[in-house]
Amino acid sequence: MKITTKGQVTIPQDIREKAGLLPNTEVEFEYVRGRVTLTPVPAAKGAGRSLAGALRGSAGRTPRGMTTDALMKLLRN
Repeated sequence: MKITTKGQVTIPQDIREKAGLLPNTEVEFEYVRGRVTLTPVPAAKGAGRSLAGALRGSAGRTPRGMTTDALMKLLRN
């Protein structure tokens, strides 16, 4: 298996299934003692990143289509 010029690699289907790596799963990479690991991000942590991305540049506005109550619920989880 080769890494593309864009740094992409295809994870074999059997490994994705065993690891529970579904489409749109957030993952983290870590480099420790010469090894690279890929770990799924827990749902709550991934939701926080998604929220942070949605809020980036919003200058205090709630993300499009999200009520204040929905935003507060997401922040409390």
